[in-house]
Amino acid sequence: MSLPTQPVTLTINGQKKGPYDVPEGLMMIDFLHEYLDLTGSRLGCGQGICHACVIIVDRPDGTSEEMRTCITGAQFFNGKTVRTVEGHAQPDEKSEALIPSPVQQAFMDHYSFQCGYCTPGFVNAATIFMEKLKRHPVAREDLESEIEKALDSHICRCTGYVRYYEAVRDLALSTPGLVKEAVK
Repeated sequence: MSLPTQPVTLTINGQKKGPYDVPEGLMMIDFLHEYLDLTGSRLGCGQGICHACVIIVDRPDGTSEEMRTCITGAQFFNGKTVRTVEGHAQPDEKSEALIPSPVQQAFMDHYSFQCGYCTPGFVNAATIFMEKLKRHPVAREDLESEIEKALDSHICRCTGYVRYYEAVRDLALSTPGLVKEAVK
């Protein structure tokens, strides 16, 4: 007896992939790991609580959302455009090395992670947050609460929250156009 399958085709990190015949009910995290060899998203709790497994789903209107891959089947992503943590760094002009994204660099500059297990989820959440700020800058006095909303669902078992939050705050403040200063 074989498992019933469904085809999955998607655009991931800018490349069209598929179709793959995927067993019905296969979770996206397993599809990423086993079919695409993209192992950056981490299986933490397996219940959608910790958010170590999130990837970014890009909508046609230019907005994005986090999607938990440990509780969402691969078939849900059929036809969608997604980004994983592996897609953030870009090759340098000689294609010899990868240049971290601004979020990744900020996390490294602030030594934001200890064990690093939760980091892919935090990178994706912070990336979406920065993209949101580019579309809708926030007032300086609202920045802290907006960072909390953006990262609140992510769990770090090593208690690295302060450094993650500081890195995101400093990146938002140092990137022109993301934060509106108070008018005097």
